[in-house]
Amino acid sequence: MLYAFRTTIFFHFLSTILSVLLHLQSEILVVGANSLFTYLITKIMETKILKVVRQGEAFNVPSKTTESGVIQKCNIVLKELGSSKYENEYSCVMLGNLAGCKFAEGSIVVATLKFSTHENNGATYQDILATDLIKVNG
Repeated sequence: MLYAFRTTIFFHFLSTILSVLLHLQSEILVVGANSLFTYLITKIMETKILKVVRQGEAFNVPSKTTESGVIQKCNIVLKELGSSKYENEYSCVMLGNLAGCKFAEGSIVVATLKFSTHENNGATYQDILATDLIKVNG
C-alpha cells in the first residue's frame, strides 16, 4: 500500500516537471542553456510525506493578484518522517484558502512544496510555498 502511494507521489512529481517544461517551452528557447538550469531550479516542486511541527495564525497581507487586494498568509513548519531528531525541517508559507486550514501538531500530511529563490541586496533567499496539504488519516 505504501509502495503504491509513494509511486503515485513520484508520478505526480514527474507530471509536474513535464507540465512546467511544456508550459515554458517558448521561454526555454529565449532563456538559453546557462540560465535554463537556474530557472528550472527556482521552479522546482516536490511532494513529500511530512509531520506538522507547528503552525502560526493566519493573517492578511497585500496582494496584487486578488480582487480584494489582500490574501491570507500562514506560516507552517513541516518535518520529514524518521526516528532522528535531526530530520530535515521546512519552514513554509501557505497562501489563500490553504492558510485558513488548521493542522494539529504531529499530524501527518502529504505536502506539495514549491521551492523558489530570489535575490535582494546581493543576498540570495529561498522561499518554500506549500501549495497543497492533505492530512493523512492514521
